[in-house]
Amino acid sequence: MRKQGGPEVHRISGARAGLTEDVRGRQRRYIISMSIRTLSVILTVVLWNVERPLAWATLVIGLLLPYIAVVYANAGRENAPVAPAAYIPAPIRPAIEATKVESGAERAADPLADSADPA
Repeated sequence: MRKQGGPEVHRISGARAGLTEDVRGRQRRYIISMSIRTLSVILTVVLWNVERPLAWATLVIGLLLPYIAVVYANAGRENAPVAPAAYIPAPIRPAIEATKVESGAERAADPLADSADPA
């Protein structure tokens, strides 16, 4: 556990994810997009004689999705998030609440306050 009011915390590195993780993420995005395209083409064949307008829509999706999938999958390291700041400020502790200050008239009205005072 960290001490209250201890030293400030500094990050060691703001490095991005490794190249292997980046490539794996790109491959995953491409496979998901191509799976959707495959499903779209299959739906086009199944719906061609049942619901022609919907079959045309799935055909258009099946034709456009390869381009979109390649662009989406290749949008990798160029759009990397900005490295985090190297400094993290210490947490702010709340101030102690003020207590009520009694006036002289309030003290005079309280007989216990006078008996407790040894002076």
